[in-house]
Amino acid sequence: MKIILVLDNIRSCYNVGAILRSADGFSVSRVILSGYTPRVHDSELLPHLRDKLDREIHKTALGAEDMLDIYSCGDIKTELVKLKSEGWQIVGLENNIDKKTYLLGSEELKEKLSDRVVLVLGEEVKGIDYSLHDIIDLFVEIPMRGQKESFNVSVAAGIALYGLSSMI
Repeated sequence: MKIILVLDNIRSCYNVGAILRSADGFSVSRVILSGYTPRVHDSELLPHLRDKLDREIHKTALGAEDMLDIYSCGDIKTELVKLKSEGWQIVGLENNIDKKTYLLGSEELKEKLSDRVVLVLGEEVKGIDYSLHDIIDLFVEIPMRGQKESFNVSVAAGIALYGLSSMI
């Protein structure tokens, strides 16, 4: 399975770094940073701001930020539509929404998954921006067994990447 990972509106540099490290561990094809997600090696920032963000992301990425194909996208909606037209399946990692979700690891999900997936992760608290919901082909949810309703986004990313890559 080929996976492109979208980090849309992730607030924390530490979450971005941890997700990049997991992305490298699961051989993600490409990482797209969008919205207000902190950028790594962002040439459009003033040097002192770029260096600060790079240092923060590096604390948890530990070099993975230099091993991945990462790029920034100003209009993620248009990018997702383009990827969809190229045959990529758009999958949102989300819970507690009104749309149908498929449990990670379920046979039902396995039957629906393509071998080319764009996995979209949204903001830590609010989740995936509602403006993207209509573009997303299916939503995946991680089964929770404790009292909390969700995992930290970086932990959820690692679980989802493992779960998706082991399904096909």
